[in-house]
Amino acid sequence: MSPAVVASGADPSGAPRGGGKLIIVGTPIGNMGDLSERARQAFAAVDLIACEDTRRTGLLLSNCGIANPGMVVANEHTEHDRIGRVLEVLAAGGSVAIASDAGMPTISDPGAALVRAAAQAGFEVVAVPGPTAASSAIALSGFAATRWVFEGFIPRKGSERAARLVELADERRVVVFYEAPHRLLRTLADLAEVFGVDRECSVARELTKMHEAVWRGSLGRAVDEVGEPRGEYVIVIDQAPPLAPVTDDELRAAVHAAIHAGTSTKDASAEVAARFGVGRRRVYQLATEG
Repeated sequence: MSPAVVASGADPSGAPRGGGKLIIVGTPIGNMGDLSERARQAFAAVDLIACEDTRRTGLLLSNCGIANPGMVVANEHTEHDRIGRVLEVLAAGGSVAIASDAGMPTISDPGAALVRAAAQAGFEVVAVPGPTAASSAIALSGFAATRWVFEGFIPRKGSERAARLVELADERRVVVFYEAPHRLLRTLADLAEVFGVDRECSVARELTKMHEAVWRGSLGRAVDEVGEPRGEYVIVIDQAPPLAPVTDDELRAAVHAAIHAGTSTKDASAEVAARFGVGRRRVYQLATEG
């Protein structure tokens, strides 16, 4: 096998040898041993680090024996304000790293605005992969996640929260949520009510840390068995079971009800076909049968 080709202007770590470059650096989500050698090299080579919290990132650099090149705070409130500074460094031929407090920047964390601005300005953007709580929790769940959807933190209350849960209840992919400890039990109760008490789930906390724990079982049991909420959580829910095939009688009743409500036959057929996931022609034929 021929050796991998390294892009011009970069070494295998992703650190620059000249020219403006933005480097998205994944950092440990708990265990410092998970910081890759490539991430260390990238931090050591850049001219500026845009991070959520200078204290957290400064401690990371100190623990790794890396000199602080200078940092700016680019959190959810200040990220857009830092675009000018980051582009200034890149335009001068320097390099900038983006770092979250934990995990991969832009994944339920700031960073996307900086990436977009650098890319649109024509600067090279590279990623140094690192741990993410979502992928770790999926791996620990035991679910066959050939297809999965990441929801992050769901709305905290109101109709928006209810609508989001109903939308996801029949999802045929594994679903991943993040949740804070003080909202965990309420969220599990809401999930059990909307998704069904028998739906299998995995509840992981403090991933890669000393008190890491993973609970597996049904949503109906989760509230009583996950224990006292501590630390940050990742909830992984197995895919919804396949729906029973819809019958012609059910489709006929649904489309006739829509027509009687004042919808045209064409629109009623399209609406019912989308609702049940069947072909529009089949529903139209049932609607127009004598």
